[in-house]
Amino acid sequence: MPAERLAAIFIAGPTASGKSALATALARRHDGVVVNTDSMQVYADLRTLTARPTAEEEASVPHRLYGHVDGAVNYSAGQFARDVTALLIDLRDRMPVFVGGTGLYFRALEEGLSEIPPIPDAVRTSVRTRCEGRATEDLHSELAAHDPMGAALVRPSDRARVMRALEVHSATGRPIAEFRGEPVPGPLAGRRLRKVFLAPDRERLRRRIDDRFRKMLREGALDEVARLRGRGLDPLLPIMRAHGVPGLIAHLDGAISLEDAIIRGQNDTRRYAKRQFTWFRHQMGTEWLWLDPEEVDVAEHLSGRAAQ
Repeated sequence: MPAERLAAIFIAGPTASGKSALATALARRHDGVVVNTDSMQVYADLRTLTARPTAEEEASVPHRLYGHVDGAVNYSAGQFARDVTALLIDLRDRMPVFVGGTGLYFRALEEGLSEIPPIPDAVRTSVRTRCEGRATEDLHSELAAHDPMGAALVRPSDRARVMRALEVHSATGRPIAEFRGEPVPGPLAGRRLRKVFLAPDRERLRRRIDDRFRKMLREGALDEVARLRGRGLDPLLPIMRAHGVPGLIAHLDGAISLEDAIIRGQNDTRRYAKRQFTWFRHQMGTEWLWLDPEEVDVAEHLSGRAAQ
């Protein structure tokens, strides 16, 4: 009996590991489509600072789900899975090459996610107004009174996740822990996939991260952040926590120098890359192939495997 046709290729890895170039090369070889799987590159506001493919790169092969969300939207992994479900119907027989560094998005594609009801805007506004000016640790204590199990899973300093849990309780009257049941299967559940995690040498990656951050500043990232700052968006929105944004806004506010903002952005990005290594190693399955792109021609390697 012939093997099932390959449904998709997954390219994951830490930031600055060369994922986008690899995905473009694979899409070109397989008459495929590059599909963004990065939680920050969905936003239209920050093309440069989130290292989205350039307009020329996007024109070289089809790219989807890049820059299609306004920064004022609290885009989620669940919405990403729904967008991909619709996209796969539109792609028909073209090979999707999913590329990014957001582990939860890859999980949503296959394993799926627990369904949490959408939070009405009025509820979100009410909760955030009530919590404004209060210490995150105080809000965590409030969460623990309503949802002890949920609070145990969230760091007392993680304001965004604490607020999310409080919003869920306010909207539903139920603790967020009750929604962590069996996940709804993702749009690629049970399909034949090729999965690779790019794992470059750590020291080389740190240098690339530092160099790339300065390059993004030269290419207009500060102007992007200035425009974003001018919108007066809720600081808890995902886009306001993109790597580099808090430090560059602090610089624009006159609180720190540009050099200090750069160092802060570089440090935040390096820490994120370390978390990406850890998350994929411990949270994703053993079927992921880990490759150093400096030691292996990954495109050639995957193309051969995809043909099998």
